[in-house]
Amino acid sequence: MRHLGVLAHSTGGAALCFLTFCEEGFHRTGRNEHPDVTLDYIAFGYSMPAWEAGDHATIRATLATSADRLARAGADFFVCPDNTAHMALEAPGPDLPLPGLHIAEVVADQAAAEGRTRVGVLGTKYTMDGPLYPRALAARGIAAELPDAGDRDLVNEIVFTELVNGVISEASRRKYLRVIERLAGRGCDAVALVCTEIPLLITPEVSPLPTLDSTRLLARAAYDVAVGERAMPVWRGGPL
Repeated sequence: MRHLGVLAHSTGGAALCFLTFCEEGFHRTGRNEHPDVTLDYIAFGYSMPAWEAGDHATIRATLATSADRLARAGADFFVCPDNTAHMALEAPGPDLPLPGLHIAEVVADQAAAEGRTRVGVLGTKYTMDGPLYPRALAARGIAAELPDAGDRDLVNEIVFTELVNGVISEASRRKYLRVIERLAGRGCDAVALVCTEIPLLITPEVSPLPTLDSTRLLARAAYDVAVGERAMPVWRGGPL
């Protein structure tokens, strides 16, 4: 079995990814066993000035420090359970010391497997305004639909004032559900939850659209790699 490194960049998403990966062992084997996993986390707050400045190179250097530590801990590959961080991981720079799964590719693969044709995208303002999901979905013939500007501001504000701080509010859940309803009204047949904290707020049972849970999809893909049911990734950061 292969040793997973979790390259964390936000708290709740990293914790949910770690938990899902570990619990997947029990779900698949009936035993409390799973491949080795190590998590490294440099608090994302230190990177927020660089995010605001669009300084992806500085953020990439911080993430590379975590990747180095994961490699020294014996990890064979990594996942980064933070969608926005992939914009920095894609920035030009030296290869990371470990290969990793790209979260947008994992989500887009699942959307294609489900036969989706138009997917709503909910995440941070950086992710919603960025190229990750339009590119990954378009490569599979799937349209990416973004909330309108006001809804994007709302989704982003709740992420940074509540979700990353462990606050789960029924009022905010209702606001997100209305955003998803509007995406459904624009022809979406699924919604991608591509801030890794959003699945803590929006579950399949309450969502007006089928959900693509980036956090759990990434964790399960990582488990597949770790047990040899999925090929080892080759991406080591940089442009896809």
